[in-house]
This record gives sequence, structure tokens and C-alpha cells, in this order.
Amino acid sequence: MNAKTSALDRTLVVINPASARASRAWTRIRSRLTETGVYFDVQKTSWPGDAEGLVRAALNEGYRTIAVIGGDGTLSEAVRGFFEKPTPSFDSNDSIPHRIGLTASLAILPAGTGDDFARGLTGKRAPLETWLDKLIAHCRQPGNDEKTTRLVDTIYATVDNGKHRFVCINAVTLGISAEVATRVRTESKVLHVLPGEARFAIASLPALVKWRNHSVRLTVDENSTICSTNLIVVANGPFVGGGMHVMPGALPYDGRLDVITANGLSRAQVLREFARIHRGGHLANPKVQVLSGTSARIETIEPAKPLPIEADGDFRGHTPAAFRIMANSLRIVW
Repeated sequence: MNAKTSALDRTLVVINPASARASRAWTRIRSRLTETGVYFDVQKTSWPGDAEGLVRAALNEGYRTIAVIGGDGTLSEAVRGFFEKPTPSFDSNDSIPHRIGLTASLAILPAGTGDDFARGLTGKRAPLETWLDKLIAHCRQPGNDEKTTRLVDTIYATVDNGKHRFVCINAVTLGISAEVATRVRTESKVLHVLPGEARFAIASLPALVKWRNHSVRLTVDENSTICSTNLIVVANGPFVGGGMHVMPGALPYDGRLDVITANGLSRAQVLREFARIHRGGHLANPKVQVLSGTSARIETIEPAKPLPIEADGDFRGHTPAAFRIMANSLRIVW
């Protein structure tokens, strides 16, 4: 750190060096930040999940701007670092994790294959330079957060019947969608050069072979229903799976969760809906149901057959699970 500047005056850039896309993006980002006179420090992650701890430590040191280079997984890790570790009880009034660095902002520098959360904010996949310009403008106007930032919502989740808790920012998927998202995350490097939609489609094929509907109790706010499904999405943003327009009406700043289920679909019908989901055409199917609220709980009627859960690209556990929107809980550079 430059002795003439404190953490308060500098931006911390967090990057995952294991990501080739992020490393290539960093070369351009570093050059622009240097040219425009932005003071910055760099932290490179060393293992999966490391960004959470790096961000939390940086906020406690006084950094007011954290910039994250990477995809939705790295972004989600950084978001968790803006909050204290979740408390043991989800249902009590004090269960929502407290924010760290209330005046700090998170800058998104998308460099993943999908970048679904960033895409959801702009309505399309904006180039890296667009987000970099936002960061530079923010750094050049210290103390003018009203013009250079905006508040967005995050999701607080408990899975495995409350045993594990976490914060995420874009979406949680359950059932086949979770299996596919996890497969996309861990697939061979050969497929990593493909667009997010193509990778999602390829990863879907093995999961479709094992397609089985489950009897699920879904509760959104106080309204409970039982449905036969193997595909549920709890969304804060509209895009999932590398550009799939799963929840066109979702807004990451409206203070609500959007929950979508596909009820009683056959394997062939699921395959057809995957082909239509890119542009949101799946919502025309009467078997596709969309609900909205501030909280949701999902559990299988047969406890011995739980649904797998992933959030922002990472496997997180199984049902029973509960989700709660944390409105206006994160400030991002805009």
C-alpha cells in the first residue's frame, strides 16, 4: 500500500488467478486503473471460498470499495464477505447476518462465462469496459455514492434443515437445475471455452436421463402448496445458468424473491422447455408456475428423497431449505 494513502482512499481488487478469463481481464483492468490514477491494492484468492475471507478482512481494515474480477461464483463469495457469519437460528428476529462496512460498495468486473447477476442488472451482457468505467467514475467521486452506487437485495438461505447457512446474490436452484449447474461448474476445461448457454445444454443431458419428479411442499410467505416437480428456482435476478432467461420479471432491487416451479413435466417436456427458456418462452406453459414473496420454504414430502441445492454456481446442500430476501442489503458500484 502506498504510504500516502490509506485503505479508505483505495480500492481493493480481488481476483481468482486460477481463472484464465479473469487473468486476461486483469491485464486490461490494471492498465486502465493505472492510467486513470485510481489507487488500488490487489488480493489473489488461493482456494475456493477464499474471496469471502479476503473481503471481510478488507472491510474491517477500512476499505470502502471492493472490486471483484470473475464470474458469478467469485462474485457470490465476495458478497458473503460483506456480512458477518450467519447466526445459529434462522427463524429468530436477529437471525439475518449483519452487514460489515455499511458505507462500503462492491464493484462488479464481470469476467466469467455467464455473469448472470451483472447481466440481470443491465438487461444484457454488457462489456467489461462498461463496468470498469463505472468503477473509475466511482473512484473519482469519493463521497458521492448517491450518483455512483445503488442498493440491491441479497438472499439469505438455510439448507439441510438449518444445518448450513449462507448469503447469495443471484439465484438458488433445486433439483435437476442444481445438478446441471453443479456439473457446469466442475466440467472439463474443454467445455469452458463454450458460451454459458451451450455448456448448460450439454450438462443437462446426463441429468435428464435420471429425471424423476418429487412431491414437494412449497411455501412462499404464508401460502403453501404441494407440487410434483424436479425443477425449482428461487431468484433475485432474471438470468440463470449462463444467460438462461429463467425469471424475466425478477428485479434484484424490488425486495422480493421470485420462485418458479415446473410441475408434472415429462422428460420430453423438460427438454422442450430448456429450448425455450433462453428468451423466457417457458412461462407460456401452464405447468410452469411463478410465485413471489419475501420468504420461501421447500421440502420434499418424502424426507429420504431430498432435492440437491446450488446457489450462484456452487453446490450448497439439500432440502429442507428456507430462503429470505434481504432488501437493500448491499451497495454496488453503478
